[in-house]
Amino acid sequence: MLRWITYGLSGGLSKALTGMLLLLATGATAERVHILALGDSLTQGYGLIEQEGFVPQLRDWLAARGHDVRIVNAGVSGDTTAGGLARVDWSLTPEIQAMIVALGGNDLLRGIDPAVSRANIEGILKVAEARELEVLLIGMQAPGNYGPDYKAAFDALYPDLAQSYDALYLESFFAGLMQDGEAPADLRAFMQPDGIHPNATGVVRIVDAVGPMVESLIERVGN
Repeated sequence: MLRWITYGLSGGLSKALTGMLLLLATGATAERVHILALGDSLTQGYGLIEQEGFVPQLRDWLAARGHDVRIVNAGVSGDTTAGGLARVDWSLTPEIQAMIVALGGNDLLRGIDPAVSRANIEGILKVAEARELEVLLIGMQAPGNYGPDYKAAFDALYPDLAQSYDALYLESFFAGLMQDGEAPADLRAFMQPDGIHPNATGVVRIVDAVGPMVESLIERVGN
């Protein structure tokens, strides 16, 4: 009886020790990554309950693929690129290792000069560069009603700056809604009644497109 108890204890301790070693090994190779999502109402999750918003859905998408990621929701409804630049420095707390930048929609709604938007986005990227942070820059396209010169200048600022600052680049926050070649009328199924903000189903598709880019961002942090 005593021998059985001794064996049971030693076997249990052995299993516990093995479990602890596996846990330590996993922790050593997969530390949590901290990302700031700097944006406007699209990032903030306007019109949605919290868990339906962009940041929570992106976090869940990444967790389902084995990533231990904390994403800080720094989306402010109505914010312009100037607002993002004004608050980026104090938003970047010491543990942040990377940043998603998705700003510009409100600049378009206000008809702000693309040169001003460019300077603001560049200012944000300079802050990230100074802190040695990896960045995913998400672009935005101007509508045609501002004229071809405005559209060309605005559309070009994102890929140009991404290249200049070695940032990862996604052409549009809404890239996931266009993945099957839908006509604009078809996109109403993925939008809230205002026609500007995605509904919960739309966010699912947006995250499906943004998620792989964030995985690349996480890989850069690890390297």
